[in-house]
Amino acid sequence: MGSSAISAARHRAVTVRRSGLGGIKKSRANRLEQLVIQLIIGANVFHFVDGSGLFPRFSLISDALEYWIDAGQRLTLFTDILRKRGNNYLGHLKQGQPPVLVFDHEVIMDGKTLDRPVNYKLARIVPPDGATVDPNLRPAIIIDPRAGHGPGIGGSKRDSQIGMAMKAGYPVYFVLFETDPVPGQTVPDVEKAETRFIEEVVRRHPKAPRPAIIGNCQAGWALAMLSANRSVKTGPLVFNGSPLSYWAGIEGRDTVRYMGGLTGGVWLTSLASDLGNDKFDGANLVFNFELLNLANTLWTKPYNLYANVDTEEQRYLNFERWWNGFFALSAEEMHFITENLFVGNKLEQGRLTLDGKPVDLKQIKAPVVVFASDGDNITPPQQAFNWIVKVWESVDEIKYRQQVVVYMKHTTIGHLGIFVSGKLARKEHKEIIGSFDVIEALPPGLYEMVIEEMEEGSRETATDADYTVQFEERQMEDILALDDGIMDERDFPLVAGMSERNDAVYRSFIRPWVRMCTTELSAEMLRQLHPLRVSIRTFSDTNPFLMPVRTWARFVNENRLPAAQDNFFKSVERINSDGIVSGLNYLAEIRDQADKYWFESIYSNPWLKWFFAEADKRKPSPQEEKELARIKKERDLIDREHWMSRMEEGGFVQGIVRLLVAITRADGSVDRDVFLKARQIGRTHERLKHLESAEALRIVREQTRILQIDKDRAIKAVVKLLPTKRDRADAIEIAREVFADSVLSEETKTLIQKIQDADKDDSGIE
Repeated sequence: MGSSAISAARHRAVTVRRSGLGGIKKSRANRLEQLVIQLIIGANVFHFVDGSGLFPRFSLISDALEYWIDAGQRLTLFTDILRKRGNNYLGHLKQGQPPVLVFDHEVIMDGKTLDRPVNYKLARIVPPDGATVDPNLRPAIIIDPRAGHGPGIGGSKRDSQIGMAMKAGYPVYFVLFETDPVPGQTVPDVEKAETRFIEEVVRRHPKAPRPAIIGNCQAGWALAMLSANRSVKTGPLVFNGSPLSYWAGIEGRDTVRYMGGLTGGVWLTSLASDLGNDKFDGANLVFNFELLNLANTLWTKPYNLYANVDTEEQRYLNFERWWNGFFALSAEEMHFITENLFVGNKLEQGRLTLDGKPVDLKQIKAPVVVFASDGDNITPPQQAFNWIVKVWESVDEIKYRQQVVVYMKHTTIGHLGIFVSGKLARKEHKEIIGSFDVIEALPPGLYEMVIEEMEEGSRETATDADYTVQFEERQMEDILALDDGIMDERDFPLVAGMSERNDAVYRSFIRPWVRMCTTELSAEMLRQLHPLRVSIRTFSDTNPFLMPVRTWARFVNENRLPAAQDNFFKSVERINSDGIVSGLNYLAEIRDQADKYWFESIYSNPWLKWFFAEADKRKPSPQEEKELARIKKERDLIDREHWMSRMEEGGFVQGIVRLLVAITRADGSVDRDVFLKARQIGRTHERLKHLESAEALRIVREQTRILQIDKDRAIKAVVKLLPTKRDRADAIEIAREVFADSVLSEETKTLIQKIQDADKDDSGIE
């Protein structure tokens, strides 16, 4: 440290003097400057003496002085950032809470103009400077969650879902919504509006493939309902962190699913909506999210800002602008969601109706991609994946329905990180978006999408990417293995039954009195007194006690003296922080286990089950199960006979497609680069380039299904689909070009050899 440290200290002191001290008198300012100089120089001298080994005890004094100056400055800057957050919140409200997109956009369709008006809008994302968008490429439609927050999180950064779709050259559309719902709007109304939005996008891109749609969180299950209930045709559907199996989870860990049972079900939602004068305040949903992770809410998030106050300000303010944008739902929407989904779990069971029509998720025709994470405590993987097993029951059923289901699981990212993480956008979202064409052309079945980073020396591939993407065939057991069993769901039907009765009692005897006492003024007062809003407004310029903070923060920024990272007291601070986090996590664990205990104590009670008898009502009788099995067996037999009769139908196109599919699936996986190479060859080969994309996709699906029915017979029939010497030569040439960089299995080599051997019996006449 020595003389250089002392010189640096003097320089900082001079900077303090030159910057001025506002209204402080000159004599007092001089005395203060001298004190600061003495403290700084003294601290560094002690450090210098300590370095010589003479007085080691003085290093604590040096570190203490350095730390307390730094801690005080950080506290001032921390408070000022909270003040800015409050001001941003008020400014955002004044602007009408527009979406937090960093991309320019133009509204092309307003849901308020429809027959059943809603507060949704369709916007076209305007490509930024330097971005090239091809209108003939597949459009991407991104729908953000409406679960208490506003729209825009899917495009709040350049490296986001919107950003990755733009980089791929896709036209991008975004579904927005306003702060308040149209009075009386319902979930079916929203579904109809989104259907109109999709049709409008299709109309604008008549030569492009069907649009791919990305639904984040709540938008995912809404998209699933829409796809199963409407005739609109789309490309791949992506459900990011979207719950569709609301009763699923790891026993003792995913305890948020117990909330409905512990609060008596949907009646509390009805009460909150009535107190809100037919509007459900989105701040209530955000507050529940905050309570899930006590450590993060009460300590980790604010401490991270305090500890890194010099670098975290902009990131924190950008996120809080979205996080603190509270958007309302109509009473009808919230009641529908809570009763039918969160508590009733009717969607995966096929018992949900829209406009009198049952919603059967088996009717989804478009390929489905499901993305979830083990680190997500709001939508754990079991709630995102288990519906696949409950709906289709077997992979054979998926194949019979010519469906493609792809799932992918992250190991650590949290719920919000699925939508906002730039790192995730540059990898997982980028690869999902870049694989839309591959996913649409996959053979029917269940797959896991596996992304692996490529080695440095092997990046000159068909996609010229940093990652390799494989679609590996999976069975239902692979999804069930992610759970600890489904027996822990046995009590939830009782919760649904009790919820319906509690709500009926509330609506009959209590609701009239609540609505009699509720006005728009009382509802608005409750909204403004919500703890989240009060805490935000408290730290804003509306609080006169914070008036000096802006001046203090400016002075601190001009004279910032951060402590060294190896400062003893800063190390103690980090240790104490870790201890606080551990303590809060322990309290949360106690709370969660208590919730589990009380839930099981109430709903495992055999007397209660006997009284409500809900579990037995939802199970088919043995006779019904036997009849369903008989019908399914007959259906499968008819399906097999149909495809067996088409085993030898077709010619060169069908033969080469069946050959390529057979080789591709030889090891049970599909390589994206191989597919892209095959597609490129198909577009340029003189005997294949005449095929339209839709026709090519249909042929791929047909030939894949034939291979699934009887692989051996289908492969033997390939020779008959390639009757001439030229057909076989062209087919082998295409196959070798497509798989030039792949290691062929012995089965594949044998198949190619059979085709070559057929030339011996060929007369050569073409």
